[in-house]
Amino acid sequence: MAETGEGEKVSAEASGFSDLSDSEFLDLEDAQGADASLSNPGPSSEVLEHDGEPVSLQKWKRNLDVSSPMDQYHLKYLSVTDLCTQTWCEQQMIYGKELPGYLAPEKAAVMDTGASIHLARELEVHDLVTIPITTKEDAWAIKFLNILSMVPALQSEGRIREFPVFGEVEGVLLVGVIDELHYTAKGELELSELKTRKRPLLPLEAQKKKDYFQVRLYKYIFDAMVQGKVTAATLIHHTKLCPEKPLGPSVLRHAQQGGFSVSSLGDLLELVFLSLTLSDLPVIDSLKIEYIHQETATVLGTEIVAFEEKEMRSKVQHYIAYWMGHREPQGVDVEEAWKCRTCIYADICEWKNSGWVLSSALEPQAKKPQTNRR
Repeated sequence: MAETGEGEKVSAEASGFSDLSDSEFLDLEDAQGADASLSNPGPSSEVLEHDGEPVSLQKWKRNLDVSSPMDQYHLKYLSVTDLCTQTWCEQQMIYGKELPGYLAPEKAAVMDTGASIHLARELEVHDLVTIPITTKEDAWAIKFLNILSMVPALQSEGRIREFPVFGEVEGVLLVGVIDELHYTAKGELELSELKTRKRPLLPLEAQKKKDYFQVRLYKYIFDAMVQGKVTAATLIHHTKLCPEKPLGPSVLRHAQQGGFSVSSLGDLLELVFLSLTLSDLPVIDSLKIEYIHQETATVLGTEIVAFEEKEMRSKVQHYIAYWMGHREPQGVDVEEAWKCRTCIYADICEWKNSGWVLSSALEPQAKKPQTNRR
């Protein structure tokens, strides 16, 4: 399996799949009941002045002449992780976009440990080969070559890891990476998602909901790919890739070594979509999440997740409405204000400082009036 080289000259977005299959960035779910102290001061929220008055970062952003957050952040598509982060706290996700690189060292270390465990598991299934790239077309070509190399393994009921997925959902292109696909003893195709935990405890329900949403969305996109519902034209439309552009020499050599006679990204696209639709791959039958302790590798528990398409699509519609500019961003409801206790943006959060204004719920009729609450 190939990966892009360290000397690449393309952005993280251009690579197409910056999404992490292990989207558990922080042990934030352990914040409930924890101390509300922050080890590092937060970034300043007063970045500009207008008529001598400080203007908050978000208000300044909203005054820009842009039609939607997709335009504001210069995004052509979203990752599954973007939407999963909205499930936890949409306001936190936005601060992460506006203030990139602000991550406490201890939390970065947690991410690095989780990534190392995932890499070790991936190496159990296949080797990694680093391929130097220079264009976004090369970066996407590597992912397509990986798909082509993994489809035969799925056909022969093998086990694969880090399978790239992409598809249009609610008018937006979503990309992601499935942690693992394998067949059960009953012959059913199962998606297995590994989640590592800093503490030897299962996550709270709020984190589990985020994880459930992630695997359901992965299944929805993967199923659409193998059912022929994703087209090359849709991918090109969203990514603005140039299918006629010749691939770099390193990518071409790797393709030839894999038995693929191609010269451009368009050639690879044709092979990928033919392979996905003509190989009779099944849809995903079951969804499983495995939680393990980072330090001891002890399995803490396993969750079997039911696929609830209606609920998942309702959430996707709600989250994408923000990206399309159809609504304002929303933070957590007051009932989940405990999430703010370890949030690195707590000091500057306008949502928190305004008293955790209640969000417009997906089913507002289920909400009870919030009176005499603190």
